[in-house]
Amino acid sequence: MHDIRFIRENPEAFDAAMARRGLAPVSPEILALDEERRAIATKLQEAQSRRNEASKAIGKAMGQGDTEQAEKLKAEVSELKHSMPALEEEEREVATKLETVMLNLPNMLAASVPDGEGEEDNVYLREWGEKPNFAFEPKEHADIAPALGMDFETGTKISGARFTFLRGAMSRLHRALGQFMLDTNTSEHGYTECNPPLLINEEAGYGTGQLPKFAEDLFRTTDGRLLISTSEMTLGNSFREQIFAESDFPMRITALTPCFRSEAGAAGRDTRGFIRQHQFEKVELISAALPEQAAEEHERITGIAEGLLRSLGLHYRVMELCSGDMGNMMKTYDLEVWLPGQGAYREISSCSDGGTFQPRRMNARYRPEGSKKSEYFHLLNGSGLAVGRTLVAIIENYQQADGSVLVPEALHPYMGGVTKLEPIA
Repeated sequence: MHDIRFIRENPEAFDAAMARRGLAPVSPEILALDEERRAIATKLQEAQSRRNEASKAIGKAMGQGDTEQAEKLKAEVSELKHSMPALEEEEREVATKLETVMLNLPNMLAASVPDGEGEEDNVYLREWGEKPNFAFEPKEHADIAPALGMDFETGTKISGARFTFLRGAMSRLHRALGQFMLDTNTSEHGYTECNPPLLINEEAGYGTGQLPKFAEDLFRTTDGRLLISTSEMTLGNSFREQIFAESDFPMRITALTPCFRSEAGAAGRDTRGFIRQHQFEKVELISAALPEQAAEEHERITGIAEGLLRSLGLHYRVMELCSGDMGNMMKTYDLEVWLPGQGAYREISSCSDGGTFQPRRMNARYRPEGSKKSEYFHLLNGSGLAVGRTLVAIIENYQQADGSVLVPEALHPYMGGVTKLEPIA
């Protein structure tokens, strides 16, 4: 959501910000609806004031024995009572139109975000580690993993395409990854572990911006609830409709949850393997920060995600997303892990500063010390990490010539003595 006062005072600047997102000027429509809404509100306020005045005057007229004046005032009050509901309904309709326009607008971009059309214009920042060398031709995980317990056939049989059934050591390795990430985020980086709901109402969906923009990617239940596509939706909404003290910041929470996505826009993409599933697990990092803390907190979250990949010995690079490849965030870094079987880098974490975009939609604020006025803070998020994609990266980077896969040393404490995944006989 955007600040209507900013748009009133800076319409050209706002349109320029939206132009970076590829949108035509929107301030004329917004300002016209805002002016109409305020005009109706003024009429309504004047009608309410006059009704109150006339009501008081009735008693005065009656006390003075002026029956004729009292009857006139009663008729005026009756007319106002009948006309005001129509004004109230008109105000609601215009306010709804304005809110709809505002809710459909993307976030404003940070000034430092590079311009571009799509992912080909993203900017390389840095990388860590080296691509592994193999004495054999490395395979894609979809060709190695079935023999190790990644059962695509059963998953499809039970649930359809883009579902997978994990067995044995493969399932344990998947669980180990989530626990390793969660333990690292809490014990080493001070995040508070949470166990949030997996179902939310529509209001929460609008709060973090998945609605209305990503509505097609969300699964709905028969009673109108939404399955979360990321725990950003639940963790972020935990701050909604509250006013915090300045001393509370930064606030950091994390969760390991299943996530559900319809992948509506992914027809034909990643149909093989474990990369793009309807159901997957992800560890989410959410930080609430004061505006002056946000840039440093963004780097901190990114650093945590990078540290997880380094602990697992996985080569990766960091890319800054351009204006044409951004979601509803104001600035985003993507971590892309190297997959030798595919011979390509694939996104494994996205770390973003969303600015005040989500807090405005959720009415989540803070009161600066010594001030009576509340303000909006920044919400930041990052994947720390996507569990399934990390599993894929381990399979491809730690594969052996005999079809087995070594378990990274960092995960040994979680594997009950298993240090290698062997083909199931």
